[in-house]
Amino acid sequence: MTKYIFITGGVVSSLGKGIVAASLGRLLVSRGFSVSIQKFDPYINVDPGTMSPFQHGEVFVCEDGAETDLDLGHYERFIDTYLSQINNVTSGSVYQTVINKERKGEYLGATVQMIPHITGEIKSRLILASKRNNPDFLIAEVGGTIGDIESLPFIESIRQFRSEIGYQNSMSIHVTLLPYLPTSGELKTKPSQHSVNVLRSYGIQPEMLVLRTQVPIGKAEREKLALFCSVDKNSVIECKDMKSIYEVPLYLEQQGITNQVLKTLGVEEKEADLSEWKNLVYKINNPDKELTIALAGKYTELNDAYISVVESLKHAGFQNSTKINIKWIASEDIISDEDVQSHLADVDGIVVPGGFGVRGIEGKLKVVQYARENNVPYLGLCLGMQCAVIEFARNVAGLDNANSTEFDKNTEHKVVDLLEEQKNIAGYGATMRLGSYPCTITPNTKAYQAYNSELILERHRHRFEFNNQYKDLLTESGLVISGTSPDGLLAEIVELPQNDWFVACQFHPEFKSRPQKPHPLFLGLINAAIKRKFES
Repeated sequence: MTKYIFITGGVVSSLGKGIVAASLGRLLVSRGFSVSIQKFDPYINVDPGTMSPFQHGEVFVCEDGAETDLDLGHYERFIDTYLSQINNVTSGSVYQTVINKERKGEYLGATVQMIPHITGEIKSRLILASKRNNPDFLIAEVGGTIGDIESLPFIESIRQFRSEIGYQNSMSIHVTLLPYLPTSGELKTKPSQHSVNVLRSYGIQPEMLVLRTQVPIGKAEREKLALFCSVDKNSVIECKDMKSIYEVPLYLEQQGITNQVLKTLGVEEKEADLSEWKNLVYKINNPDKELTIALAGKYTELNDAYISVVESLKHAGFQNSTKINIKWIASEDIISDEDVQSHLADVDGIVVPGGFGVRGIEGKLKVVQYARENNVPYLGLCLGMQCAVIEFARNVAGLDNANSTEFDKNTEHKVVDLLEEQKNIAGYGATMRLGSYPCTITPNTKAYQAYNSELILERHRHRFEFNNQYKDLLTESGLVISGTSPDGLLAEIVELPQNDWFVACQFHPEFKSRPQKPHPLFLGLINAAIKRKFES
């Protein structure tokens, strides 16, 4: 039977519950157990697909096209698996399902209530996630902070679920903050005590505390928390701030978290094999090279908007024992040629990531032009590919007013246009080209050199595409279309063979990169940047 681990957070938000969940998943996987992780998000949006990146950070896209919380990216990267729609449950999706059932008469005229209908739907999502692949462990993280009104249905569902499946088959882990007062040199346990009391008032007694802290926790604080929170003192786990998120699993392992989890759930201990992960952390902490990569985006005020891109760059750096410094560039700030030069003169590579809308586009085009003309290694992602096509059309192919109809519906040269199936769509939620699609790669291209395969699968999230009406003109001018849909109708990858590395793709490769298996296109960018800086 699947064992269930529920992770909640207290005291403050943004504690890193997702990293704790992912790290615990990694530690269980290292022992040969199968693991799946589920995220409960209390917001009323059906999914984060229509939310501004400034509000919620990156929208992570799964293989099946689900638009999900960015924590699912951490889950996939840490436990090296593919998750799906069922792994991200929002209040909005739950309410929508229940209301649809009510409209169809599936409740036989009953008064639809929070209990049992909403909580029952939440519990059904837990069961569905555990039935898929039948994992040894299902870790469920509840978003928000204990005490928030919006998360109460999830907490109540967990309370009911634990009593129904038996407490020997589940456990509750509560992640809280231990504030440190430098003036008195004290760690304060009272906020965590109050947070646990709130959780208890909802009917859940945590079996474990994971404590975020800046400084080591002393014996007195551990014993106090164990006493006042009714937790075994060996289940009071320190989670100190680390330089890299990839160090967290090893630190938690030192704290004995996995042994305590297995003991609590009555599962026989297995020996962990963390040799590869330790080697990864060694490479992270002992780089012998350093690169600066410019990330020219529209949402740079919130770094989480590009978290998978940043992690993918780091992954490619890890493999090369190279520290990657990100230079954040707000594309709106790039107005003149002098702006481009001042922002990019000291960088070793350039990434233009995805995004929507016209804001900052002309700045991105100038960044692309700088990369092309100065042979700076360039990787364009989704919108970054569309910008590469527009810039090439304008400045190489002689189409002065070339543009995307997303930015100018009346442009003379629509080198980027809506997908045909997108033209009559009225809504926004989950209506784009989403999820995994095959791509055929042309031999003897940089893309083929990176993938070493003629057929790949990559994840998409977009409405606009390269306009094939301009295919002949642009390719005759020197643009190489090195990746297409298997039927040849959709351009998926473009590149410039005369540059050391100028590759842009319509999909989002960042969603499939792993710390121990960097994505080939990011690896190609970093390899080219290393060669340019250290071998030229």
